[in-house]
Order: sequence, then C-alpha cells, then structure tokens
Amino acid sequence: MATLIAVLAGDGIGPEIMREAVRALEAVAELGGHKFAFTEALIGGAAIDATGDSLPDDTARLCADADAVLLGAVGGPKWSDPNASIRPEQGLLSLRSAMGVYANLRPVKTHPALYASSPLKPGLLQGVDILVVRELTGGIYFGERQRDENSAMDVCRYERSEIERVVRMAAEFARQRRGKITSVDKANVLDTSRLWRSITEEIIGQEFNDVALEHLLVDAATMHLLSRPADFDVIVTENMFGDILTDEASMLCGSLGMLPSASLNQARRGLFEPIHGSAPDIAGRGIANPCGMILSAALLLRYGLGLQEESDRLERAVFDALQAGYRTADLTPVGQRSVSTADMGEAILKRFKDAA
Repeated sequence: MATLIAVLAGDGIGPEIMREAVRALEAVAELGGHKFAFTEALIGGAAIDATGDSLPDDTARLCADADAVLLGAVGGPKWSDPNASIRPEQGLLSLRSAMGVYANLRPVKTHPALYASSPLKPGLLQGVDILVVRELTGGIYFGERQRDENSAMDVCRYERSEIERVVRMAAEFARQRRGKITSVDKANVLDTSRLWRSITEEIIGQEFNDVALEHLLVDAATMHLLSRPADFDVIVTENMFGDILTDEASMLCGSLGMLPSASLNQARRGLFEPIHGSAPDIAGRGIANPCGMILSAALLLRYGLGLQEESDRLERAVFDALQAGYRTADLTPVGQRSVSTADMGEAILKRFKDAA
C-alpha cells in the first residue's frame, strides 16, 4: 500500500517551493523502492478564494487520512484585512488543532558553506546544532481575547498536561542527542512561566535525571542564542517565545529560507513545513529558496515515515549543493549571481541521486 502524503502548497511562494520538495520525495521513492501517493488540496488564501473557507472540509478529511502532511505557506496582502472574519492563518491553526500536533520541532544547524551569509562571525557558528521544541497548541495565541475601540486583551494560559507532554518529548530528543535541555521562560514576571518552570523541573528530575537541565529567561536566551549558540542542544519553550526565538535563530543559518519544521502529535504523526511565510513580494518570480521546504520533506522522512537513512541523504544533498556554490537570492550578496528556485532544486536532486 502506498504512503499517502497530503500536499498543501498554500499561497505566495508555496507552490514554487513545494514543487521542488515533491520532486525530491519522488526521487526518494524511486531510488528506495518506496510507494508515495501525493494528493494536493487547498489551504489558506487560495482556499478562501475557491471555497470561502481557509480549511475546506475536503482538505481536513484528506489530512485526517494521510500518513503525513507537507505544507508550503499561507497568507498574503490579498487576505490581510485584520477585521476579516476568515483569514488564511486560521486554516493553519485549525489544521494543527485537528491533527493534535503539539510539539513543533525546529532544527537549527549551521554549515561552513553558509557562514558568510550569516551576520555573525564564523567563529560563533562552528558546531551549532540546536533543536528547538516549541509548544504549539497553548499560550497567548490560543487564549481568550477581547477588543474594543480603546483596549484589547489576549490571555496567556497553560494547563499542566500541555507543559508535561511537550517537555517529555523535548527530553526524549535531548536523550538521543547530547543530553542537555534548556527551558526558556519568563518566570521572573509571568505565572504561566512559573508553572512551566516547576513542571519542567519535576518532569526532568523524576523521569529524565540523565538529562542536564538549564533554565533561561527569554530575554537572556535571545542574547545567548547569538553570543554562544554552540552551547545549546535542545531548547524547549512555550508557543510565542518559540516562534520569536526560531526566527532569530534563522540568522545563524544565513536565511529564514533555510529552516524546516516538524509538528508532531502523540503518535508522532506530523505536519511538515518551512518556518518562513508566503513571501508574496517574490511570489511567481522563480527566486524563492526551496531549501527549507526540501529540508522539511527530509524531516517528514525521518519523523513521519521512519526513513532515517533517506532523510540523512536528502539533508546532505542540500548542503552539498550549497557547498558547490549554488545560492538563491536570499543567500547571495548584492551584485553576485544567484540561481532560480528550480535550478536550486535540480542541484539538490542531482546530488541526492549521485549519492544513491
């Protein structure tokens, strides 16, 4: 039986980068003797235009049946009215909720080929290999909200169960890596963070005493992420802090276009997407960086399908292409020549096939 992969290209540059990721997965299937069935569906602004809903019922049913979901990006100026009753981002949030994905994994790994693309000194970038585990279903993004003409309110709320499950997953990954977990909070100010810190200490102390635990306040974490990035192993944090920290961490890799993510539920069934947005300003120009999307496909292979060897080979192909000098516009200094989205995808595909 074929493995069913739901393909949600979304908006903006989504279809362009998705094309390259699907080509990579097709090569994985062909060379590895696997059977992948790709089914496309609408989400976000494209879905609003076609159906009036940012997550149509057909898309929700497909994702419920699929073995894994590959997502491009959602949103754009066309649907940016903050007072609109239906917005593209609602489709993504609804999908995450329907799939029960609560842990968002965002790996941040530097490579010598991209040291020059980062604003940090090369000496700080050596040996950086971080896994950020962001809680995805709670916190201020999902709390009660209220607004009138002169005031607004967004409630940040966390339940014990939400904290326990994401800390456990992060600790399991730390145990498989270098054995260190950094919990990021704002416990000097916020009660939600005090609860987060106490439960994290409880879980690590009782169930993972072989894992070293470090606490950092989020403001300190933003500084240390740039001043000593190689010291971090696994970072676990709440929803909003994780969102902000991983965008900052993208600068270690040279571009937001390089970072993939995997959102997993209890059964490790997942939603895989790059962390960047739909980049409507460059959509349709063929210059978007497909690396984050292809690396998200590699995470799909690793965490979604258990194909570790194929995942490793696809990741190596991405960095081999970069090492050979291929760069999209976001990674290229002003005045130097860059390659197209399709050419970058082709360079990665060639190296993947050559390594088979």
